[in-house]
Amino acid sequence: MTEQHANKFLCLSYSKMDLQAKKMSRMRSDEIKKGVMRAAHRSLLRSLGLTTEEIERPWVAVVNSWNEIVPGHMHLRRLSEAVKEGIRLGGGTPFEFDTIAICDGMLQGTVGIRYSLPSRDIIADSIEVMVEAHRFDGAVFIPSCDKSIPGHLMAAVRLNIPSIVVTGGPMLPGSYKGRKLALSDMRELIGAVKAGKLSEEELKTIEMYACPGSGSCSMMGTANTMAVATEALGMSLPGCATAHAEGAKKFRIAKESGMRIMKLFEEGIRPSDIVTKESFENAVTVVLAVGGSLNACLHIPAIANESGIRMDLEMFDTISRRTPYLCHLKPAGPYTMLDLEEAGGIPALMTEIQSLLNLESLTASGEKVKDIIGKAEVLNSEVIRPLSDPVYKEGGIAVLKGNLAPAGAVVKQVAIKPEMMKHRGPARVFDLMEDSVEAVWNGEIERGDIIVIRYEGPRGGPGMREMHMITSILVGMGLDDSVALVTDGRFSGSTRGPAIGHVSPEAALGGPIAAVKDGDIICYDILLRKLEVEISDGEMKDRLKEIKAPQRVSSRYLSRYSRSVTSADQGAVLT
Repeated sequence: MTEQHANKFLCLSYSKMDLQAKKMSRMRSDEIKKGVMRAAHRSLLRSLGLTTEEIERPWVAVVNSWNEIVPGHMHLRRLSEAVKEGIRLGGGTPFEFDTIAICDGMLQGTVGIRYSLPSRDIIADSIEVMVEAHRFDGAVFIPSCDKSIPGHLMAAVRLNIPSIVVTGGPMLPGSYKGRKLALSDMRELIGAVKAGKLSEEELKTIEMYACPGSGSCSMMGTANTMAVATEALGMSLPGCATAHAEGAKKFRIAKESGMRIMKLFEEGIRPSDIVTKESFENAVTVVLAVGGSLNACLHIPAIANESGIRMDLEMFDTISRRTPYLCHLKPAGPYTMLDLEEAGGIPALMTEIQSLLNLESLTASGEKVKDIIGKAEVLNSEVIRPLSDPVYKEGGIAVLKGNLAPAGAVVKQVAIKPEMMKHRGPARVFDLMEDSVEAVWNGEIERGDIIVIRYEGPRGGPGMREMHMITSILVGMGLDDSVALVTDGRFSGSTRGPAIGHVSPEAALGGPIAAVKDGDIICYDILLRKLEVEISDGEMKDRLKEIKAPQRVSSRYLSRYSRSVTSADQGAVLT
């Protein structure tokens, strides 16, 4: 045997253990801890109380969004302990650090909500800084709420080192006099007080029961939508999205995720192996089947953008037309996240829509989608309806276009009463959400009107505020069967009623919505995917020439954000 053949034979005869050892010897963290030239570096590591063995093992970042102000994040410190225990069991050394997180629900109707969407990019950037600077070999991400989950996913895809996500889990639903409650109910009850359907005293009583503990709100809001998307994308373990915040199942999944990250490291599996165009299509399909938040139309394209994959609004609408809505969850329906968990969770739902999924997609569990759903079963066919008997024949989200939204607008079509799926009425125009709320509260909006709120987009807001105050009041006052809303702002998953958002281009970019005047007739048809204002092209051009956007005082960060953020139809990513 020649020397060349002998070397080839030796290469082919590596055992699995040899191959793992070879991968372990090429750790990123070696840049800090290996060799004589790194003696000073190691002395700093020893000051942390680390043993030689801990230093020499693979380093795993445990990226935590824990804080004491966000209900969805209060329990994450305990969850991270389970993750770190799993990492140690798997042979790694965990290093935990925190990043920021904002509670959208707590900030509705305040200046603070302008910081919500921009926080997504700070989260992703801060994680990149920590992980790249300290040369971690892998990462476990622990987010929970609206912007933290997409921010963590953006970072995971951008960094492309072995990664797994443990979403924090929903809170248990509230209960009052036998009625299941979620945060969306509380918002709508405010309008019920104004309409004389509920007393202020009873509202104060109900607020004590609506949110009973830690976790993301128990409805299909943005937080749970993005947790569902994360699991469907393959970046968290099966069952993670619906495992509730304080339950033992969540802590088992956290520990298993810590162990699994070490296998991902040994196997050399990175997010680029999991996050593909096909897995993004799976995520969108599942989100549409559960009636997920419109914010998915911002976050999924932003995550895809990090991997160089284009996921535009047309893709959402194409998938929505072929994906039935199967899970009638709050706020659109009566069921909560707990009902979905008890019905079998996302794996069970995926069994019903498997004909619409890419079954060969790899997941962080090491299994393909087909392997996961092969072990799942629907346990309640009222909560997870069969494909042959959907709640609605299309998915939760529809994309509208027309002369009012040339680049598109989005609406949660499954949360609209049948009589408002098509509407024509006079515009009532506001340049600030608070002004529209005051008008509704004072009885200045008439049945049949279409409220237009503009200069609330990513650039114009700045920050693209959520319009929950106005939508919830309209529903609570019983106006959602006659009054529609059109805005370049956004909504969360807790919105229902005829609320059309993300109108693009936004007013601040000279979009047609900036030209609308009081009394202009607006018409939309959700089935036909149309959104129009009844003025001529010539009149539109003349009006836009005269437009002067309102100058809003904003912070240094929001001013910087406004200058670099793209339009909502592009995911509001930074350039």
